[in-house]
Amino acid sequence: MPAPLRILTIIGARPQIIKAAAISRAIANHPKGQVVETLLHTGQHYDANMSQVFFEELGIPAADINLNVGSGNHGAMTARMIEGIEQVLLKKDHDVVVLYGDTNSTLAGALAAAKLNVPIAHVEAGLRSFNKRMPEELNRIACDHMSTWLFCPTETAVLNLEREGFRRSIGARPSIDHPLIDLSGDVMFDNSTWFAGISDRRSGLLSELRLPSDGFVLATVHREINTDDPVRLNAIFRSLLALNQEHALPVVLPVHPRTLKCMESLLDTEVLKTLRSNPSFHLLPPAGFLDMIALEKHARLVVTDSGGVQKEAFFFDRPCIVLRAETEWVELVQQGQAVLVNADEKLFAEAAQLILEKDARSYPRIFGDGHAAERIIGRLVSDLG
Repeated sequence: MPAPLRILTIIGARPQIIKAAAISRAIANHPKGQVVETLLHTGQHYDANMSQVFFEELGIPAADINLNVGSGNHGAMTARMIEGIEQVLLKKDHDVVVLYGDTNSTLAGALAAAKLNVPIAHVEAGLRSFNKRMPEELNRIACDHMSTWLFCPTETAVLNLEREGFRRSIGARPSIDHPLIDLSGDVMFDNSTWFAGISDRRSGLLSELRLPSDGFVLATVHREINTDDPVRLNAIFRSLLALNQEHALPVVLPVHPRTLKCMESLLDTEVLKTLRSNPSFHLLPPAGFLDMIALEKHARLVVTDSGGVQKEAFFFDRPCIVLRAETEWVELVQQGQAVLVNADEKLFAEAAQLILEKDARSYPRIFGDGHAAERIIGRLVSDLG
């Protein structure tokens, strides 16, 4: 019997845990013993609500290795991750490192693996916001240029890579010098499709909050550009309060731990007081994946600065206001489903008015057929087996 393909999957933040669930499910569906996965958690998201709940809900086994890095400045955090990942890879127990998205865990995994000549498979490759002031943009570019397999969720991602000099057809075995572009589809679409029915059966959040389907706003705010800037943060929350009051729509906002700290220290006293005293403005702890799916499926409108939430809103045919000046998911803006408003209160109000008065947007299936993870594992087995 041939030796199994040994994969080291590196995760650190909640979106990566969700994406890893799709890959782990595809591995489990392969012939027994063909692929062996080791799951390494850097500990970038260490709060139970931000991490452990996702393992439990998505049926992912506990991480085999946990670096317990925790929070900190970008440099110190990334350095600790590189050191820990390097120690694992030096044992030479893995044939390929699988990385997801654009976090500091992604960058650390790419640097550690590339310098030890361990090939990298980057899931969600080719995304570009074209704003290098975003840490995520730097991370995703660096990871792409150190990878051997570039698994792209959309055709736009493929075109972004081609503009940077990558080629679809390499005519050779994939390597770091001749990486392979693969239009795999989006593993998050795999998961949203897989877990949508489970969410309907298991999530009781809408009932608990007495929220009518298609009758509330889901909001998330977590990016540093918004949370750490008092001008932007106050503008965003004033906009959400105005939306709540003018359109009589409850607002549900699962609050990221960092966002909560910034709200308490940076929001104007009157804004914070109004938020806390408003019975139709629901400030919640971070939501689990099944609860988030329920909220996304049934919201009238989604307001977010999260790339993942933008996509999930699209998966469930929900319009979205994006609290950024640009997005790596340009397809959503091109389709008219997502509207970029930055932190501009006037643009926010105009976008909300337009969406709530008449929403005739279309939601074509541009993220694959729900089997991206199977294709990714099949490609790795084919190339490395």
